[in-house]
Amino acid sequence: MIIRQLIEKAKQAQAQAYAPYSRFPVGAAILAEDGRVFTGCNVENASFGLTICAERNAIAATVLAGARPVAVAIVGNQHDLLPCGACRQVLAEFNPDLLVVTQDANHKTQVRSLRELLPGAFTLRET
Repeated sequence: MIIRQLIEKAKQAQAQAYAPYSRFPVGAAILAEDGRVFTGCNVENASFGLTICAERNAIAATVLAGARPVAVAIVGNQHDLLPCGACRQVLAEFNPDLLVVTQDANHKTQVRSLRELLPGAFTLRET
């Protein structure tokens, strides 16, 4: 049930995406430990390196609210949709065990762990 709700929130965020260059709007919704949901969409820029992915926008909103993520849903119009490497690393900073749900253009839904998508992530190691 919660997966469907997260996907729906991600679709709502996707509708706000600014993607005039790639024409691939993406939305993300993060479920926090306390049950709140934070969303983000991709915001492109003519200088491609300044583009901000939906996942990073959503994690920034999550952190700003003082919450910690347990799951993320990502939707997009691409096939075989996955978070990019930069997004994987940023998400791992806050929860390397994050549940990652994706739904692509064919409405194919996949559920994976972030550890599966980013083995050996750089993380804060306590000494």
